[in-house]
Amino acid sequence: MGKINGCIKCLFIFFNVLYAIFGCILIIGAVKASAIYLQVQAVGAPNLGWIWVFAISVLVISCLGIYAGISEKAIILKIFAGFMVVGMIIMLILGIVVVVLRDKVKQKLDAATTEFVSSYMKEESVQNVLRELQTTAKCCGVVSASDWGDEIPQSCDCKSSYGGYDPFGSPGCKARPQGTTGPDQIYKQSCADYIFSILNFVFQISMGFFFGLAVTALLGLLISLLMIHQVKRHDSAAGSSMAMKGY
Repeated sequence: MGKINGCIKCLFIFFNVLYAIFGCILIIGAVKASAIYLQVQAVGAPNLGWIWVFAISVLVISCLGIYAGISEKAIILKIFAGFMVVGMIIMLILGIVVVVLRDKVKQKLDAATTEFVSSYMKEESVQNVLRELQTTAKCCGVVSASDWGDEIPQSCDCKSSYGGYDPFGSPGCKARPQGTTGPDQIYKQSCADYIFSILNFVFQISMGFFFGLAVTALLGLLISLLMIHQVKRHDSAAGSSMAMKGY
């Protein structure tokens, strides 16, 4: 009979196998990302070192957990529990950092003014990117249509759901500012709102990922502590039995 409850042991090993597979997938992804990184390194792509560290750490710790569950050794389980504590703290910190970063991005986008954007709008490349974004996202201007000055491009052209211009105005359309040329009806939404909605989606996924790993690490810590308790109780019971036989 083993030192640890069979159901707990199988559950512990099963989840560690899943995370070992996840670690292998991360390593494969890091390899493919490294190939792309070598091509775009010249344009200042971010370093992939932390991705490798994270992927290898997940794989190594998962393998340690599998060995700890199979061997039923208290010292190995204690080492695994220590890694769970460290991992949980790191994941919580990263999750909080993502929350703070999201709030800062939101504040900067809200505080952006037409005067600030106008300095970037002088570049033709920025204008071309914004025109394509306006057509796809159905928005006009970074902060507002005034970013385009007196001439609003056709990419801001907003039409009602009836296929033509709605004389009463469409919920997503508004009249162009007075003193400007261009489409009669333009999109109400600014592209800053659309950009933040995309970034917010990425931030939410990141928060769910980091906080989810933190919860998983907490569960791994609790299960490993329970297994350590069962191993110690089994060893102490075996020691007492041997002492009674000797007596």
